[in-house]
Amino acid sequence: MKTPVGLVTAVLTAAILLTATLVIATGTRGQETEFRSSAGGLEVRTFARDLVNPWSLAFLPDGRMLVTERPGRMRIVTTEGQLSPPLKGVPEVWASGQGGLLDVIVDKSHAQNKTIYFCFAERTSGGGRTAIARAKLNDGNGRLDETKIIFRQEGPPSSGNHYGCRIAQADDGNLFVTLGEHFAYRDQAQELGNHLGKLIRIAPDGSAAAGNPFIGRAGARPEIWSYGHRNGQGLAINPASGELWEIEHGPRGGDEVNIIGKGKNYGWPVIGYGIDYNGAKIHASAAKDGMEQPVKYWVPSIAPSGMLFYTGKLFPKWSGSLFTGALAGTMLVRLQLSGNTVTGEERLLQNLHERIRDVRQGPDGALWLLTDSSSGRILRVAPSSK
Repeated sequence: MKTPVGLVTAVLTAAILLTATLVIATGTRGQETEFRSSAGGLEVRTFARDLVNPWSLAFLPDGRMLVTERPGRMRIVTTEGQLSPPLKGVPEVWASGQGGLLDVIVDKSHAQNKTIYFCFAERTSGGGRTAIARAKLNDGNGRLDETKIIFRQEGPPSSGNHYGCRIAQADDGNLFVTLGEHFAYRDQAQELGNHLGKLIRIAPDGSAAAGNPFIGRAGARPEIWSYGHRNGQGLAINPASGELWEIEHGPRGGDEVNIIGKGKNYGWPVIGYGIDYNGAKIHASAAKDGMEQPVKYWVPSIAPSGMLFYTGKLFPKWSGSLFTGALAGTMLVRLQLSGNTVTGEERLLQNLHERIRDVRQGPDGALWLLTDSSSGRILRVAPSSK
């Protein structure tokens, strides 16, 4: 989501005025910074640095990490924070605009099969499209083996915007993936004959997963699970309920948190809570019969990115909370939940002034963040030792 500098300033000013819980920096020592929060003091430590626009982080079973860089590199990060050389075997990516090498996840049976999945912008005639690949991690030789593109988005190509590209794997092994509407083709999010503005469900080989809602329907793509989306930048399964949750960017206002239902229509661009970048009206209304409402939306936009439900032991007060990063909002956001209702919002780490691209829970129970810049960092957030 591209936002003018003046609008970013307005967003941050409004956020400070509206936020009930303002997080205050209390000191710095070396590469560690102390912050206050509802869970007590937070210690933010730089674990690794000098990544170029890091986009996604995934933990391996032994505690090491995979990290993607949008220009097209994937690296292993050791438990000491050392970066490997770029892994060989990554397909060519189209690193243009918002496109490049994007999300990566580790298969639930990775310890046995070494499999990973990742998505990226692939060059095609007239622009780019979202593609999904499967590979086996051969970390001993610093490469990916048996790399295969298992899915390619169909529909008008992107000139460089709105690829979506977050992946979540269900317990049955099937993959949910967000696919953007390429910005210039927003009306296509309502059309079932292409993959623009859709959330798909595919088997590990890339085929439409059994039980998808539009299998056998004339003119509809069988991979589609839900539709009417803009640019999904967060995706996770809520461990408390087993439901799939998604976060997507709105335009000027209207970022959404949605609970995804099979075959449901989430309304873009017919309904929503934002306006166009030039101030023009986009939506016919904020609600319409047959279209789903978000459980949370932001006006003004914060540009949320990354998503997790916290289940760790380091922050017992935050058990069950939903976390997302914010790009335009330059912060970490915690949403307090009661079932499927958002009951509170806490804005964290604002004084870092960092675009937070991804947020993950580590095996140590800490929160791990990626900062989106040309000298991006991996940050570890844990309770303060002071």
